Amino acid sequence: MKKKNTILCLFSLLSLCLTAQQTNWPQVKSEMKPAARWWWMGSAVDKDNLAYNMAEYARKGMGGLEITPIYGVQNNEANEIQYLSLRWMEMLKYTELQGSQLGLKIDMNGGTGWPFGGPHVSTEDAATKVIFEEYELQAGQQLAEKIEVKDEKQKGISTFYRLMAFSDKGDKLDITSKVKNNTLSWTAPKGNWRLIAVFNGKTLQQVKRAAPGGEGLVVNHFSKTAVSNYLARLSKAFKDNNANYPNSFFNDSYEVYGGDWTPDLFEQFEKRRGYKLENFLPEFISKERTDITARIIADYRETLADLLLGNFTQQWTNWTHQHGSTTRNQAHGSPGNLIDLYATVDIPECESFGISDFYIKGLRRDSIKKINDSDLSMLKYASSGAHITGKPYTSSETFTWLTEHFRTSLSQCKPDLDLLFLSGVNHVFFHGTTYSPKEAKWPGWKFYASVDMSPTNSIWRDADAFFEYITRCQSFLQEGKPDNDFLLYFPVYDMWHEQEGRLLMFDIHKMQERAPQFISAVNNIVNSGYDVDYISDNHLLSTQIINGKLVTSGNTTYKAIIVPSADKMPIETLSHLLKLAKEGAKIVFIGKYPNDVPGFKDLDKRRAELVKLINQIPKTESFAQVNNHIFGRGQIITGSDYAKTLEACHIPKEEMKTLHGLQYIRRSNNEGYHYFISALKAEDTEGWITLAVDAESVMLFNPMDGKSGLAKIRKEGKKTQVYLQLESGQSIILKTFDKKITNVADWKYYTPQNLSIMLNRGWTMKFLESSPVITNQFELKKLGSWTDLDDPDLRKNMGTALYSTDVNLPLMQNDEWELDLGDVRESARVRINGQDVATLWAVPYKTTIGKYLKQGNNRIEIEVTNLPANRIAEYDRQKVDWRIFKEINFVKIDYKKGDYAGWETIPSGLLGPVILTPLTIESIK
Repeated sequence: MKKKNTILCLFSLLSLCLTAQQTNWPQVKSEMKPAARWWWMGSAVDKDNLAYNMAEYARKGMGGLEITPIYGVQNNEANEIQYLSLRWMEMLKYTELQGSQLGLKIDMNGGTGWPFGGPHVSTEDAATKVIFEEYELQAGQQLAEKIEVKDEKQKGISTFYRLMAFSDKGDKLDITSKVKNNTLSWTAPKGNWRLIAVFNGKTLQQVKRAAPGGEGLVVNHFSKTAVSNYLARLSKAFKDNNANYPNSFFNDSYEVYGGDWTPDLFEQFEKRRGYKLENFLPEFISKERTDITARIIADYRETLADLLLGNFTQQWTNWTHQHGSTTRNQAHGSPGNLIDLYATVDIPECESFGISDFYIKGLRRDSIKKINDSDLSMLKYASSGAHITGKPYTSSETFTWLTEHFRTSLSQCKPDLDLLFLSGVNHVFFHGTTYSPKEAKWPGWKFYASVDMSPTNSIWRDADAFFEYITRCQSFLQEGKPDNDFLLYFPVYDMWHEQEGRLLMFDIHKMQERAPQFISAVNNIVNSGYDVDYISDNHLLSTQIINGKLVTSGNTTYKAIIVPSADKMPIETLSHLLKLAKEGAKIVFIGKYPNDVPGFKDLDKRRAELVKLINQIPKTESFAQVNNHIFGRGQIITGSDYAKTLEACHIPKEEMKTLHGLQYIRRSNNEGYHYFISALKAEDTEGWITLAVDAESVMLFNPMDGKSGLAKIRKEGKKTQVYLQLESGQSIILKTFDKKITNVADWKYYTPQNLSIMLNRGWTMKFLESSPVITNQFELKKLGSWTDLDDPDLRKNMGTALYSTDVNLPLMQNDEWELDLGDVRESARVRINGQDVATLWAVPYKTTIGKYLKQGNNRIEIEVTNLPANRIAEYDRQKVDWRIFKEINFVKIDYKKGDYAGWETIPSGLLGPVILTPLTIESIK
């Protein structure tokens, strides 16, 4: 009896396992919804309008807000609130209370504007730059002039730090102690002497776009004391006001201009690099780029990276953890190692800056746009930092300029949103939305950068459908673990060594020149049908081999490590790579082995050690061939052709990329894998797609409408193939299961019948909303832009028009109907026979409507909303004073002043052609 019960229990457990497979959409959490940077202009907020704004955000489907106070509105000083004052903290507490009631997570910037700084940052704690002054003496001479900076702006601010003397005989003397009250008491010995004085100067940079109470000097991010003092002000404000710390603190992209020093840099340099930088000042400041100069500058750059990581990023993160909060950080733009910086914080954040052109069929291309500097290779720094350390979220500053203000549609947002998802982003923050009082005249309060995701923008009317798309995508992208194939070594020492100048910043706009070979490596790997995360030296050293797989510190697994033509590599890194290979890892060298070591100290000794390590590796005649060597229990693979070399790893590639041009990201879960797939290309896709992973069942989830179903699959040998239908610009979520799924409805694949009904005539149009008000009803001879109709107000309005028509349908033998709206400017709500069907906001503007139709007469209604572009252009033609903001006020896409009076009229409405097509369920074989 006991044995029988045991069998029954085991059977019940097995049944439970079989039936508990997750075939539904994941349960939605706040973090899965889109969030936004919330600009508080002048911090001129009040409780009534906070409640109004937040209710709107929550109603449309946002899940979080990040408070960033900035400059104010003109002539509104009486309502401005000083940052961190008693009143400001009261508003923060009210916002947090409202957020908890509305399901909105509340974050806040660690300052106002950017970068961190403010009125409590003393000159001593402010961002520092080095100043060199030089003097010459001959034997027996004394210096007649003062040891002081010549720059008038730095006098009284900069502090004397060190005085070094260098003779033409090679002598090096520290004569700092000989300087009293800026006067040198020293007689030059034999020879000709070059004196180099070092001063701790100040950048004098003020916080950009600061809010009231946040104005002041930018803090020295390299100084532990300066950062600690800065954080102490925040601690005091929260303690004194008994306020809860926010969900997360945010730090914007590193924009500390000219900050290249810290008051104790010589001491920190010697501690970390093992020699005195001051003894090599002639080489350090030389304009001649010798190998010695390059190595010393590379050591200096590594020291700055260490200081930024430890004294700012790590200290700031530790501080937030002490208070039950977390950090969300943008490392790009900084002089640090981006991988290490991103890996240190809780939520690494990348930045989308501009619009990408994927030539998607039917997508409107604006003549005024900013080309995207954030390609896939740039976006992956943040997600790599999250993936290798096991952090659950990668966020993005989303849509920092796509097109000009008031001109960006939801449809234009989708491709670059999909690109973010493909890069590993799963926690979108819009850039942004502006707190605007309900009583403010249109267009309300506005931040100077687009895209404006706020209730005063006409695209807000249908933004809930857009937000639902993001939520559905992120519900899967936050599930499971990343499943990228390769780790790609980030050759930062090559970049530190090769790049000209002294201070090297890894900012978005210059990465093509900073890391061209690395970017080429990323593109080659991705185009070969694999995905990749980047890894730094520090995190590579903690990577292990467990059960034959590479496992990083965050317990994330990879199949191989790729070293992309790195010339400089620390001994410790190469030694660990060989150790991993001996233990069973695959190590891939593309182009060449490292043949030099970074740094200046003990160079010859370390070069000899490198040679010993390299001699352990089986040699090949040429990297032009693909060579695969057994090395211990692992392999070392070499070659110069990415596609051929990576194939030698015998890792399954994703043919959806190589054969079909689809882009994807793959994650693992307890039941198999799931993919986000996007057709960022001009062509449609239909056919059998071979997956790189095995599956017994596959489900498809459509993030546009929430539909799901069991996909058609087949086996080709040991490979699993799934049938996909994706039009240009569409996306899909694909989930694999390692067991058969039987209790889910099939995914429907449709084939259009030859007969289609063109609905291009017989429409009436009237406005549900319009500014200026338009009351006429229009009988349309044909569909087209409403700006072409005979009414001057139609060329300058912003609004929503209701299009209506009737269609008589006979009884037809088909399974479904598809409604194709053609060209829509810019979003559309579809209603059939009085029933709401769908909100269409991106190409292709299509939906199935069969269940809403009937035999005989059918009423079709389409509510179309246009952009505010024509309205704002008319405001400028009429000289309406809507630019009421302080400081930068409002600029165009090129950051120059100007208005929009010269804009050509932008088409609006339902342009069509509208086509009704009968569909038949396709029998896939």
